[in-house]
Amino acid sequence: MAAPAKPRSSPKAVKFLFGGLAGMAATVFVQPLDLVKNRMQLSGEGAKTREYKTSLHAVGSILRAEGVRGIYTGLSAGLLRQATYTTTRLGIYTILFEKLTAADGTPPAFLTKAAIGMTAGAVGAFVGTPAEVALIRMTADGRLPPEQRRGYANVFNALLRITREEGLTTLWRGCVPTMARAVVVNAAQLASYSQSKQFLLDSGSELLLLLLRSPRIQNMRMIDGKPEYRNGLDVLLKVVRYEGFFSLWKGFTPYYARLGPHTVLTFIFLEQMNKFYRKFFLSA
Repeated sequence: MAAPAKPRSSPKAVKFLFGGLAGMAATVFVQPLDLVKNRMQLSGEGAKTREYKTSLHAVGSILRAEGVRGIYTGLSAGLLRQATYTTTRLGIYTILFEKLTAADGTPPAFLTKAAIGMTAGAVGAFVGTPAEVALIRMTADGRLPPEQRRGYANVFNALLRITREEGLTTLWRGCVPTMARAVVVNAAQLASYSQSKQFLLDSGSELLLLLLRSPRIQNMRMIDGKPEYRNGLDVLLKVVRYEGFFSLWKGFTPYYARLGPHTVLTFIFLEQMNKFYRKFFLSA
């Protein structure tokens, strides 16, 4: 008796496209939280007085100083990050998931899903790091004195100027901690999503590597021809030394608040796009 054929699936290009579009749509809703998180993590840098006491204080200060448009600073970089990072990770995950699904429709085991998620996350983070560098710098610009601001017009202007002024490799500054975070996050997040299909988040996984987020590395300037920080460990030690141990958790509230809505919205949009494609293109 012949083995049952696998159900028809959307082309690989469509999988990548839907993954990116879903992440971009979610970003439109949560970009202000990303801005607040980045500003709070950079607040008090270099033993300066901490600008923001709480997340609400940060939102109020940004609105007063920069207006409503200011809260969406860096949106173009956030969208490009999703177009690169999320497109890659969800596209790779979906393709590998389907390849490892049995002919009778039995999905891979949970640990296999986690391994697929780790692979997809690492590759996606590498591809998305240039957009993340631009995002960190654009969202951080408003906290600097006017004469020190970089003044990027948009994400493409940021990428071009970073390459021209600091070299191509600067676009991948902080790549290692970004990839390490993505490996853990996607192992739990994507595997949990596939396992439950109920939009449940394993948010704790993000918290394990909150300290490895690298806005300070990606936003750092050159001082007398030398970078402010040598690596992620140097950032960690200097933050503890000059700002205190608990400063390592600055930006925790907006970061955590952003994580849930963005993940849920991404998977909602992704499910709806897949449902639409199956209904109108695969049902015939």
